Amino acid sequence: MKLTTAGESHGKMLVGIIEGLPSNLPIDTEEIDRYLALRQGGYGRGGRQKIEKDSVEILSGVRNRLTLGSPLAFSVVNRDYRNWEACMAPEGADTSLKRLTKVRPGHADLTGVIKYDQTDARNILERASARETAARVVAGSIARQYLRQLGVEISGYVRCVCGVEDKNEYPFEKLEEAKAQPLFMLDGDKQREAMALIDGLKSQGDTAGGIVEIRIKGLKSGFGSCMTYSQKLDARLAGALMSVQAIKGVEVGLGFEVGRRRGSQVHDEIFCEGGNFVRHTNNAGGIEGGMSNGQEIVLRAAMKPIPTLMKGLKTVDYVSGEPCTAASERSDVAAICACEVILESVAAFALAEVVSERLGGDNLREVKGRYGLLGQTSCRT
Repeated sequence: MKLTTAGESHGKMLVGIIEGLPSNLPIDTEEIDRYLALRQGGYGRGGRQKIEKDSVEILSGVRNRLTLGSPLAFSVVNRDYRNWEACMAPEGADTSLKRLTKVRPGHADLTGVIKYDQTDARNILERASARETAARVVAGSIARQYLRQLGVEISGYVRCVCGVEDKNEYPFEKLEEAKAQPLFMLDGDKQREAMALIDGLKSQGDTAGGIVEIRIKGLKSGFGSCMTYSQKLDARLAGALMSVQAIKGVEVGLGFEVGRRRGSQVHDEIFCEGGNFVRHTNNAGGIEGGMSNGQEIVLRAAMKPIPTLMKGLKTVDYVSGEPCTAASERSDVAAICACEVILESVAAFALAEVVSERLGGDNLREVKGRYGLLGQTSCRT
């Protein structure tokens, strides 16, 4: 399974092509649109979300709501393009409009203009923008529907916003309740504290980041590899999460906490109960030796504060070399809810890639049949 996306933040549309889907997979576009809407919501979002109302259009690879086994192509139209056409049209545009030379700290602006031999950072930021993630939410939603056919579910919530942290642990079944909350947090007191913090940051022209937890339930053991290290499941999933704009750190299971504990407090002991191998703890986060072990997969990712600050940061003008204040594009104060939806989506697609590589199958019946034949974690008593 492979995903290719294209499109600029203020271009005509975002497009994507998914290769490797089996035939006869039901595609629910209403569910995709629900996740696109969730990506646009959340406390602390900016003005652009009032302009865009994202919706997917399937262009090829699906007939009568079922995949054909051919590449699936889709688009998400940028409604804001009509306001930017004069300076963004590929057929011809006035590139002096919306030119950006006051490169912004924390963005791709400066490194990008040097790498791609540009004098206008707009040629960099338009693709580097997190707007691109709308396409990955579409692809991830389709991957989620593929995984659900195998009994695999993905969910998550926001654990922390700019230092306001929920340290409680929740069962998988409760996580989806977070989507109905303004900050996707499950602790009401912590959520109110975080919302008040965001209000204060907005008045100061500042921004917030946070930490998201993603959980995957129902995956059988043995996905990934301890033999070929590029195929380690934790490496694949961590790489997918790190590919999301603004993510600066990823943990699996206990994550960095393993460096603070002794071995007896870290490793999950194994028992044989009722004819099955079981673990009473899940410090490994469902992955041992680069392979799924049948427990819930637990991932956490840290999102940096949004680098476009309305008060601006000190920088230089790339063309003149003069010191200045960084340009402020339309921005959010916090986008941690969007980040949670995006991280679920990229984790779903990365996992679907791993699953499809192992199972193969040209049609859904073959895929489900092969998954059903995989061994269980049974033992002899």
